[in-house]
Amino acid sequence: MEKVRLLVVDDDPPIADLVATVARYEGWEAVTAHSGEEALRRAAAFRPDIVVLDVMLPDVDGFGVLDRLRGSRAMLPVVFLTARDGVADRVAGLTRGGDDYLVKPFAVEELMARLRTVLRRTAGPESAARPVLRVADLTMDEDTREVRRDGRLLSLTPTEYEVLRCLMRRSPTVLTKAQILDHVWEDGFGGRSNVVELVVSRLRRKLDGTGEPLIRTVRGFGYAIRRAAE
Repeated sequence: MEKVRLLVVDDDPPIADLVATVARYEGWEAVTAHSGEEALRRAAAFRPDIVVLDVMLPDVDGFGVLDRLRGSRAMLPVVFLTARDGVADRVAGLTRGGDDYLVKPFAVEELMARLRTVLRRTAGPESAARPVLRVADLTMDEDTREVRRDGRLLSLTPTEYEVLRCLMRRSPTVLTKAQILDHVWEDGFGGRSNVVELVVSRLRRKLDGTGEPLIRTVRGFGYAIRRAAE
């Protein structure tokens, strides 16, 4: 099995070096960057499997780095680090497409556990080819990880993809927010159901912009993906 390639971006070199050292001890390959521009150069050369990204950087902030990374690799998983613990900051990180969010100071063991969880839910297929999931004119190829609506390729983040896959696999069944949290985040991300609401809101904008709304809200229960008549 190939080693996991980790890019650690933090403007505090001791923190970046510590995370990279622990990752190498786990058998991963790890490189560090201490600014946004350096992170982009490193990412282009190193082609990481996952990124730890500090929000507060001296040049381009973490959100700007994420936008540029996702411009070339839409499915690249990213875990944000930040010194700010406000709910608004957490929401901002997830709304901008982050796959997880950890507040400083943090335990490196917890960060590694979060990284492994994100990698598990964003990993490609490990066995035989799996079928294409279909709901109306929406298709998901689990081998290529391509999602199309009426033939048009959609750009989804890893977390958006996993939430959508969870809904499509169980369509037309209604899933509670807790069920989606348990399936996608495993540890439930602290039980914050508003995280599911944020991701579903992003999915709706991407899926339903040009066609019939497919993601249904069942008030007081959860979500389902299906045609209006189902």
